[in-house]
Amino acid sequence: MVTQDHQSLVIAVLGLGEAGSVIARGLTAAGTRVRGYDPAVTAAEPVLDTASEAEAARDAHLVLSVNSAEAAVEAFKAGLPGLLAGGQPRPGLVWADLNTASPGIKRQLAGLAADAGVPFADVAMMAPVPGRGLRVPMLASGTGAARYAALLGPLGAAIEVLDGPAGLAASKKLLRSVFYKGMAASIVEALEAARAAGDEPWLREHIAAELAAADAAIVDRITDGTRRHAVRRTAEMAAAADMLTELGVPPLMADASRALHDRLAADDLRRRRFTPARHYASGASASASGCSESGLAWSGRFTMTRSIPASR
Repeated sequence: MVTQDHQSLVIAVLGLGEAGSVIARGLTAAGTRVRGYDPAVTAAEPVLDTASEAEAARDAHLVLSVNSAEAAVEAFKAGLPGLLAGGQPRPGLVWADLNTASPGIKRQLAGLAADAGVPFADVAMMAPVPGRGLRVPMLASGTGAARYAALLGPLGAAIEVLDGPAGLAASKKLLRSVFYKGMAASIVEALEAARAAGDEPWLREHIAAELAAADAAIVDRITDGTRRHAVRRTAEMAAAADMLTELGVPPLMADASRALHDRLAADDLRRRRFTPARHYASGASASASGCSESGLAWSGRFTMTRSIPASR
């Protein structure tokens, strides 16, 4: 694999754990020269093992940081000397952070890269790397996103370039993670409790049937129903948490669900207590009232009243 200026493509991989090692092997299989560094792991041939982030980054056209969110900033600082030639970043270079980090960390990295004159790509891997390698679906944003895709796309990488700054790719991934990982954790907890209660086969079959029957309308049904029945479901999830405790299963997700329903119920009560009520005097004219809301003139009086929540 060569670059547009006919140089052999060199990629540095910082972090040779589960994801990094798979990516490094995929890159070498695609004909790329790979320089690797991991303080805890020696790179296996044909990846060239190096002694530091800066040594790995030296001569690289693309640096992939695949270590951890906690190590990402220090990895960039440690690797920066290897990105420079004569005090300036080498032309065509990109630093890509593939760690699952908060948008704030990605923006911090982008700021450090901008100060050094290095294009930066915030990359979010949207599925497990083992079994997919370079073909794992990825989102990329930031100043170096297009260049990142141009370098790895010809090698078989599946990259969607987002029109936005660093942090956008991370945000999209983590928003989805709240759903996927939250659902997974709830299923695991529910099955643990069902196993303790002797009902695991029944619940497992029920969960599978519900997932199989899901359609595009299910999001609205879930969100609308959750808000509408928040008061009753708060009590229901408190009872569920008590049951899990009795079964010896820590009710982490059940407690979290109870807290969420409780907050929604409180928000609804607060909103209904202070709902404006409009009263119209018979025969009053809009010009006489001089009252308006959202640019619309209302005739008669406009008063604030406290509405009484309907009983449930």
